[in-house]
Amino acid sequence: MKKIIFLVLCVLISAGVSAQKVVKPKSGATGSWRYLGVTTANSTQDHDVIVVAGPYDYFRKLKFKVVDSDIEMRYILVRYDDGGAPERIETAFNIPQGAESRILELKGGKRKLKSVEFWYRDKGILNGKADVMLYGIK
Repeated sequence: MKKIIFLVLCVLISAGVSAQKVVKPKSGATGSWRYLGVTTANSTQDHDVIVVAGPYDYFRKLKFKVVDSDIEMRYILVRYDDGGAPERIETAFNIPQGAESRILELKGGKRKLKSVEFWYRDKGILNGKADVMLYGIK
């Protein structure tokens, strides 16, 4: 009986852990938005991470685009290549299906981006899961 309870707990815990998506940004001109990655948000999780593969690149602004469902973006942790403390950005805004977030300015100008972790609430229980795409600008 203890083994069964242990296995059920392991399955429940692993279901709630977000999967990291690793993407290498495509090259582009300075001043143009670059696709940095995508993840699927759903009601069984409360946050996800998009890892930007090295060699890390400089970005000064971020934005999100959401398709297939609405989400409520709560806050974001941006991690940089220098290993310093992550930058926490309070957001508390809704992103409707098919829309983009406001542009988020990163502190300190251009920074070598390593990952973006974001906490959200999926508002589309009846509409399915939301695909959340991350873009950055140099």
